[in-house]
Amino acid sequence: MNSNLKKIVMAALFAALACVATMSIRIPTPGTGGYIHPGDAIVILSGVILGPVWGLLAAGIGSAMADLLGGYFLYVPITFVIKGAVAFVAGMIYKKIGKTPKSHYTAVVLGGVGDIVLVAGGYFLCEMILYGISGAAASIPANLIQGISGLIISVVLYPALLAVPDIRQIANGQSTAVS
Repeated sequence: MNSNLKKIVMAALFAALACVATMSIRIPTPGTGGYIHPGDAIVILSGVILGPVWGLLAAGIGSAMADLLGGYFLYVPITFVIKGAVAFVAGMIYKKIGKTPKSHYTAVVLGGVGDIVLVAGGYFLCEMILYGISGAAASIPANLIQGISGLIISVVLYPALLAVPDIRQIANGQSTAVS
């Protein structure tokens, strides 16, 4: 299978994984109507494994699909942008600093930190327009918990994913690619 086709297939798989991980375990957050879920781990790993652009597409589409299927219609475009941005940033960090096996883990952790900042900040900004400052502020603690759990889960899942030869090949291509 050529590398472009392999990347398209992997992006589709990561989109599906992001959707399923987001919808599989939902812990409702009081006052916001939202929920905490493990999907952010897949969002981070989409950027790390697939690179910034393919990761953005996979994470954005998969996460937005979860909102669409879950009845959160208003959030579909917001989620696409925020989760896509998380994967893009995680992919760029991995590409820039993930040169050695040890720095790969550092890059995954920093991608998780980017997730925490972008998810909490991004949803706050969007919800500030929708619900006002106090309504938006109510979602910050849950988004921080979700981001921290996404970081932890992504660090745990990363070595398991790298055990798959095709995934390792794609991820290693991201950390050594020049363009």
